[in-house]
Amino acid sequence: MSDDRSRPARTEDVHELALAMPHVTVDPGTAENAVYQVGGKSFIFFRNPRPDAIDPDTEERYRDVIVFWVTSEADKQSLVQDEASPFFTTAHFDGHPSVLLRASHIGDLTREELAELVQDAWLSRASARRAATWLRAHPSA
Repeated sequence: MSDDRSRPARTEDVHELALAMPHVTVDPGTAENAVYQVGGKSFIFFRNPRPDAIDPDTEERYRDVIVFWVTSEADKQSLVQDEASPFFTTAHFDGHPSVLLRASHIGDLTREELAELVQDAWLSRASARRAATWLRAHPSA
């Protein structure tokens, strides 16, 4: 049996992993793009095509951008400045604690790496009490 954690991540994993976190609600968002929230605060959302995220060759808007909250600007910069990383940002998100990922590049991550990203996004937005409770139950996280 292969190790599911080391396989390439898929878009459906985002939904599965986000829903596995406690106290999560899903808002359909605009154009039915899922917005995952904890305590009324978004931690992952599927973004509508916007003029700030475009293909440099065709100038078409990316239709597959997923936004993940991060815990700090330092975490954001470490993800977007790593040239091997599929994460990016745009001027629209300057000063915003989040990174962007195209769904078409999600397979550049393993499912385990994606799970860590989803958990960190949730932890960055959950209340201190909820985060502490979750961390106690998942000491290796």
